[in-house]
Amino acid sequence: MRIFLFALLLSVIPSLSGAQTVPDLGPEVEPPSAEDFSPLPDALPEDGGQVVVEETDPEEEQSRLDQLFADLADVEEPTSAERLAREIQMLWMDSGSDTVDILMSRAGKAIQADDHGLALDLLDVVVVLKPSFAEGWNRRATVHYMREDFGKSLVDIERTLALEPRHWGALSGLAIIQRRLGFDTEALETFRRALEIHPGLENALEAIEDLEKEAEGAPA
Repeated sequence: MRIFLFALLLSVIPSLSGAQTVPDLGPEVEPPSAEDFSPLPDALPEDGGQVVVEETDPEEEQSRLDQLFADLADVEEPTSAERLAREIQMLWMDSGSDTVDILMSRAGKAIQADDHGLALDLLDVVVVLKPSFAEGWNRRATVHYMREDFGKSLVDIERTLALEPRHWGALSGLAIIQRRLGFDTEALETFRRALEIHPGLENALEAIEDLEKEAEGAPA
């Protein structure tokens, strides 16, 4: 995966040094929008009171995460899958730092407001303060993608997956970029990897169906 990402970056980086951007290779893949995000809960209460942070054991949290992923891979009922996925996402969002959580909350609101510049400023600080926080890299990768800065998005996706290889959101983002750049075979493989982790991913299911039809020469 690291070798492929590096090769993909080489195909994107030349466009970053000039005025041209990577061309849109098809209307079938819509870029993410603010509606894709559920903003993090406010880290600071409106009354200005003290924030209460529950201490968690990293090993216990990792064990819980592993169990949730195992359950998610086997679950067949959509409502249960959605609940398990949400629990995983909530664990992903817990940085263990009040400051980082506040910055993530504000970045989420900036994304909702389509203020991508502010979101990037906030997320730049997040990844400096907490480089081991995968969700910070993932959120910044998505903002880069929304700005169609695919090279920077790929760099942050690689960091996300290095920290959490099971991050289906980062895998889906990688697959979308692969597809937009014309790497359909690689995109199909990546979408399948995401679906193995989270069988209920509708966007991956639809993309796999379209890509398989295209590979067979049928209209998507």
